[in-house]
Formats: sequence, C-alpha cells, structure tokens
Amino acid sequence: MTRGGKTKDRDEVERKCIATGEVQPKSGLMRFVIHPTGQVIPDILQKLPGRGVWVAAEKDAIEKAVNKGLFSRATKQNVTVPDTLLDDVDTQLARRLVELVSLARKAGQAVAGYEKVKSWLMNDAAKVLLQATDGSERGKSKLRTPEGGRFIGILTASELGLAFGRESVIHGALASGGLSKRVVETAEMLKGVRGLDGGKDRREG
Repeated sequence: MTRGGKTKDRDEVERKCIATGEVQPKSGLMRFVIHPTGQVIPDILQKLPGRGVWVAAEKDAIEKAVNKGLFSRATKQNVTVPDTLLDDVDTQLARRLVELVSLARKAGQAVAGYEKVKSWLMNDAAKVLLQATDGSERGKSKLRTPEGGRFIGILTASELGLAFGRESVIHGALASGGLSKRVVETAEMLKGVRGLDGGKDRREG
C-alpha cells in the first residue's frame, strides 16, 4: 500500500520522496528539476530535461523539503527555492486538472449541470462525480458517487467552470476511460497539495 492507502501497481515506476524517504509510484509524487539558473521548478508533466527530484504530492512533504533544504541536499548543490513554490505547484496542478476535464468534455466524456449529471448517474454512464467546493451542500447531497466510481471535490465553481467553458459549474461527471484515470490521479495530487480531504464522498449520503 502507498501513502493514502492506495494499492500499488507492481508495474508502475517508483521513485523515492526526498521528504518522507518513502518509495512510491510516480503518480503520487511531484517531480522538480533544477533550472540552469539554480532555481527549483515544478515539472507537472514530468517531461522537463534534467535529473528529477521527487517529493510526495502533499503539502507537508513539500513544505518540509523547502524548509529543511532538502532540494540542495538531494542535488548536492546550492539551489534557489522560490517563496511561492507551493503556490506554484497548486496553480499548475489546478490548471492541468482543468485542462484534462476540458479534454474529456471535448471528447464527449464529460458533462456539466445538475440534470445532465443526474441522467448520467442514473444510466450508469458516469464513473467520476465532480462537485465544486463552494457549491451548496444541500444541492450537492442530491447526487451520489457512482458505484465503483470516484468522487472529486477539490475545485471551486469557477475552476470547474473553466473546464466546461462556463463562468461556474457546481456539478460535473466523467465517463470511464484513459482521461478519467488521469483526472483522478491529478486530482489526488492537488488534494494533497491543498491539504484538503477532498470533500464528502456522496456514497456516504
């Protein structure tokens, strides 16, 4: 099992977190690289050149890596860590999550709005229920997480709205598929970085 209680896939590539010392799948870790200027920068897509430095996608782990100089220790060089590093990670992860949901929408794999989401849930078309953190709890409680599916409740209504080309969205749903898996993985990372519990899973009633 990994941090957060997720089952580990034996075929998944693993890396060691410089803050916790734990080895875990890359999907639960943030990759950082050192810019030629010596500045630590987040690599959300895990594609930037250079040696990667890995930190658990959790607020406490990233703060520990910053406060205890672990980036310098891991790379054996003096590096510059921006004061905004945690906020930068949050911003980039949120942007990536919005982009993925938007891609799912354009592929016909996502819908927004109470009635459409309710219809997808009733017809077993939805595998992921998305709800805005600042939406009415009374309204959100009327929809339930699909059986065997996932719940994501870490984006604000305006952030979720960006994914659907609207000013704000409270309810959204994703169908199964590769995009939904990537959405869930990115959402888990953002949840950890924001230090949130991810909202109330609607299976709980």
